[in-house]
Amino acid sequence: MKAAAAGPVLLLEGSKAHKTIPKVRVSRVLSVLDFILRVVAAIGTLASAIAMGTSRQTLPFVARFVRFRANYKDLPTFTFFVIVNSIVCVYLVLSLPLSIVQIIWTGEVKSRITLVIFDTVMMGLLTAGASAATAIVSLAHYGNSSANWFPFCSQFNSFCGHISGSLIGSFVAVVVIILLIILSAVVISRR
Repeated sequence: MKAAAAGPVLLLEGSKAHKTIPKVRVSRVLSVLDFILRVVAAIGTLASAIAMGTSRQTLPFVARFVRFRANYKDLPTFTFFVIVNSIVCVYLVLSLPLSIVQIIWTGEVKSRITLVIFDTVMMGLLTAGASAATAIVSLAHYGNSSANWFPFCSQFNSFCGHISGSLIGSFVAVVVIILLIILSAVVISRR
């Protein structure tokens, strides 16, 4: 019977094995972080789309048959906001398998570059939708005295609460996607 030598293995500082082990571990940790950030951004955009899509309020007027109503569909900017958040959410969910590939094969660079390109496009699209909606929400809250536009959030409290809250998830998703782009750039530069 042969006895196997079971002693500690000494790696020299300059050896190739010493340099690759920490590099793979760091890349794997960054890939797991990438996956987690994608899930967080997807949840943020989904919550924003649902909050804006379900925002509506009806107020009774003095007469019984006349009612004032506020709905997100009444303003095209809010419709654009819901569509953009839905598109980005679908993209983030569809990008999860590529993120899993990054966890398994940490040396894969082509899929990471593809994700960086699409992340940048989605970040621009999401920023455009959130910024446009923010302008309308600001107008709804404060009005514009120069144009004689009066704030209507004093009457439609519930509606304005929904639309203001939906912006939070969208801007959180913008920040998370920016972090994803930076994280991918760091991983690519380590190669």
